[in-house]
Amino acid sequence: MSTARRYLPHYTVADYQNWEGDWELWQGIAVSMTPSPFGAHQRIARNLVVDLDVKIREAGCQANVLFEIDWIVSRDTVVRPDVIVVCGDTPEKHVETPPGLVAEIQSAATAVRDREAKRDLYKEQGVGIYLLVDPEQETFEVYRRSETQDWVHESIAGSIEFSICGDCRLQLSKDSLFR
Repeated sequence: MSTARRYLPHYTVADYQNWEGDWELWQGIAVSMTPSPFGAHQRIARNLVVDLDVKIREAGCQANVLFEIDWIVSRDTVVRPDVIVVCGDTPEKHVETPPGLVAEIQSAATAVRDREAKRDLYKEQGVGIYLLVDPEQETFEVYRRSETQDWVHESIAGSIEFSICGDCRLQLSKDSLFR
């Protein structure tokens, strides 16, 4: 280990829980979150939460849609995705198990993080579906597990069908996200 690296602070969830402001914690490194998102981001996040919630209820799935909630990945990693679907009951405090679905709504400030660091983290942690939504381009894409558990990427032109939480089949359309 280099001398400089030895002196870098390494934070834990206990440290994180005492901080003020909006932060994430990536392998012990404090990462400042961007300022509150703009209108298009909020509209799309709301559309996604409502669509997922309605479809989960209609399908009778044992799942819950949450937004802006901390996912404690490990003792030194905490992320706050835009939208999460957890299988089973709503957690009392934070999400502590891999969600069935994670969605990030990109901005210029977050695109690289969402496309690289968070994508890799979600893959490593076993997230089944990772949606990336781009409000500016009005596009969305998905990373999902294949039958062999490989991480497969797809750009979505119209709509997508997928399963979460075992046998819960859902469909999302581009039109409903960007309405």
